[in-house]
Amino acid sequence: MRVGINAQKLFDSQDYRNAGISRYIRGVCAHLPAVPGDERFVVYTNATVRAWPAVEGRRLRVAPAMMPTLAPVLRIAWEQVVLPVLALRDRLDVLHCPLNVLPVAARVPVVLTIHDLTFIRFPERFHPAKRRYLATFTRYAAQHASRIVTDSAATRADVIDALHADPDRVAVVYPGVDPDFRPYHGEGERPEAFRARLGLPERYVLYMGTLEPRKNVDRLVRAFARLVRDGLPHSLVLAGGRGWDYAAIDRAVADEGIGHRVIIPGYVRREDQPLWYSAADLFTYPSQYEGFGLPVLEALACGTPVVTSNSSSLPEVVGRAGLVIDPSDESSLAEAMRSVLTDGTLAARLRDAGPVQAAQFSWARSAAGCVRAYREAVADASQGGRA
Repeated sequence: MRVGINAQKLFDSQDYRNAGISRYIRGVCAHLPAVPGDERFVVYTNATVRAWPAVEGRRLRVAPAMMPTLAPVLRIAWEQVVLPVLALRDRLDVLHCPLNVLPVAARVPVVLTIHDLTFIRFPERFHPAKRRYLATFTRYAAQHASRIVTDSAATRADVIDALHADPDRVAVVYPGVDPDFRPYHGEGERPEAFRARLGLPERYVLYMGTLEPRKNVDRLVRAFARLVRDGLPHSLVLAGGRGWDYAAIDRAVADEGIGHRVIIPGYVRREDQPLWYSAADLFTYPSQYEGFGLPVLEALACGTPVVTSNSSSLPEVVGRAGLVIDPSDESSLAEAMRSVLTDGTLAARLRDAGPVQAAQFSWARSAAGCVRAYREAVADASQGGRA
């Protein structure tokens, strides 16, 4: 079986591009060759990823694009015009499109990954043109894909409900966590040395992710301000790239008068992220809606206590290893944070529980789940099913 994967969003840089979807593609593809079977994989990368040492081999090869695809318009053109031609040229049996949309002209069975439906659930958080593109093409893709995989049971329910996808064709394939996200046990740079090197305070609460209101970062700021007024000694670190309407977060910081206690370092280099988690006393992620919530999983894996939302997919990720709150309830968020930061027994229990919970999620299982979907799509096609 020949499997093609659209990996235009795969990056090996240390900037914001090497985030959620890039990490997903990397995690799945890196483990495909270890899945037992006779499949061969062609990974169609952008021009910046021309080789993949230690992954390329007998079962997997990288095929970089011959045209620039970093700009969204050019990437969409490549996906819709060039990719279907490559699928025929390379005699693919199935094509995996890991970011919500598929080529309209595809003539081979397609496995589609839908990560979330934020653009439908929170349309006001998207530029109108991007929202229309995603809504139109994702609805089309959900009806024409041979198989759909989602990152969580919550997203699976969303896809069936909002896109009217056939439940028999939609499966949950959880993402995994990279092995360098783990508790500090004396290896590498010590957390206190890391804090000193970056000029970080000794005690801080961490948020890591895109800075935008949908993530409830402005509400997090206001909840944290309550704790500051009550004498909490911590600072709040808001790490991540600035997203849609980030000005609402700046307004919250200014309105609460806690600018001296809030640190906004921007996007954090991928290789340093485990240190940011490990050096924090608490990781807080009160997002209104997530297709999975990879930062929560990474914090758990590092043994950092977690407070997150009780909505969408986040309870699936955190299990009983963290505290969950109503993301619309600012006082509940503040009290949960206070509980962890002032109760040493609770914090210790969460530190121990986090890595155990995170161990349930692995990229090897993710890759095996995708291969299962590839085989089902090809079997359907051979029996005259949807292509």
